[in-house]
Amino acid sequence: MNIINLAEYKDKVYGCWAGKNVGGTLGAPFEGRREMNEIDFYAQDLNGAPAPNDDLDLQLVWLAAIRRHGIANLTPRLLAEYWIGDINGPWNEYGIGKANMKAGLMPPLSGSCNNDRWKYSNGAWIRSEIWACCAPGDPDQAIKYAYMDACADHCGEGIYAEMFTAALESAAFIVSDLQELIAIGLSKLPADCRVTRSVNIAIKHHRDGKDWHEAREAIVKDSSDLGWFQAPANIAYTVLGLLYGEGDFGKTICRAVNCGDDTDCTGATAGSIMGIIGGRKAIPARWLKPIGEGIATCCINTFLRTPKTLDALTDEVTTETLKTHCSPAAPIQLADQPTSVDAAWRAQLTKTEAAAAVWAISPYELNFDLSYIDVVVDYVDGPELVPGVEKQVKVKISPKIHIYGQVFTMTWRLPEDWKCSPDKKVSCYMQHPVEVPFSITPGELEGGFHYVELEIKDRDRSNPTVLTIPFQKSGTVQFFPLPKN
Repeated sequence: MNIINLAEYKDKVYGCWAGKNVGGTLGAPFEGRREMNEIDFYAQDLNGAPAPNDDLDLQLVWLAAIRRHGIANLTPRLLAEYWIGDINGPWNEYGIGKANMKAGLMPPLSGSCNNDRWKYSNGAWIRSEIWACCAPGDPDQAIKYAYMDACADHCGEGIYAEMFTAALESAAFIVSDLQELIAIGLSKLPADCRVTRSVNIAIKHHRDGKDWHEAREAIVKDSSDLGWFQAPANIAYTVLGLLYGEGDFGKTICRAVNCGDDTDCTGATAGSIMGIIGGRKAIPARWLKPIGEGIATCCINTFLRTPKTLDALTDEVTTETLKTHCSPAAPIQLADQPTSVDAAWRAQLTKTEAAAAVWAISPYELNFDLSYIDVVVDYVDGPELVPGVEKQVKVKISPKIHIYGQVFTMTWRLPEDWKCSPDKKVSCYMQHPVEVPFSITPGELEGGFHYVELEIKDRDRSNPTVLTIPFQKSGTVQFFPLPKN
């Protein structure tokens, strides 16, 4: 049995949120600057309150979803509904993701469509702590939730970045060695992705005894083709802070912030990681006292019930985590006994199978979770249409109950001038999950979005299920969200 002592867990969760507040407040005045900084403490008068930070804001919305539905019942589409109703931040990928969702392009489409500039940016990995706290010591579970979150407004590197931080932070509840934690985070990423490449630059420069300024410049140079405010470099700045901070909380967050770029994000995440490792008790009072215990929000619905203090936030997160981690059947149990994690569990923290399953998910899926079947519409290369040009679409039906051998029909209700191959209506036997490829050729297209109906009918049910499938005319729809700075 693997156990994390409950009091120790709560201290680490408290340290996570306190470190998040401290690092975010430290970095806030420097956000977006491309030059290096040389700070060693807060640069503004705080009057006992932290700076508002969307890094923490959005996680309060996810906590509300967990509280109402239970973490095991979360899906990307359910989180998207909370995004539409409770997140007001209009900036960059936030604005694009929300506009996509409101148009019917639900996750992961909302993160992969109309989003070339911001799909690899920083909005996802900065909100990973809630998943780590709810899956302490279980990185493979944390990255599943991180994916559900990140695909709302990111794809590719933007998702990998949150998988990295969620895995590292989750493991930090049972592992204190920074080198080991970084290795665990990297194990959840494709070896050839840009986040991995940037993090390895920070690791190599530190291992080779290079100065942190030199490490930072190497990261900047390597990421120059991606531009600023992008995840690979900013994740690497956070790792740089952890490595060159040498275990000192203040030095760590200052190193991360002094790299420049998205400084509230790098400082906040470095602070949260240090807070999990050492607990709130290890954060020096000189960093905590100036900002107090409050939570300052800036981009969420003011009518949403959220905790107002860090200790209240800690209590709510603990309550929800205990619902899944108090049973002896849980892989990691929260209990009053001393923390004890066996060698076999620790050895498997770097396994890649669960992560590889996430990497394999298409960024162009539209998922429908029905009572008796799951339906996935895979647009293959995106939902864009060109008049008169064939568009490949795959429809996959997977039974959730024993309905094998039944006959299902799929019928596209298309405009008169649209064509469909092999036919608008296709029947199939449900001997196993069924995938049917279609080739749809649209006629004339007016306006940006087009919605067509897909009817799915089980022969033994009199009423069909009708799904609305969105398409977008290629080249006609662009979203222009407000810049963050």
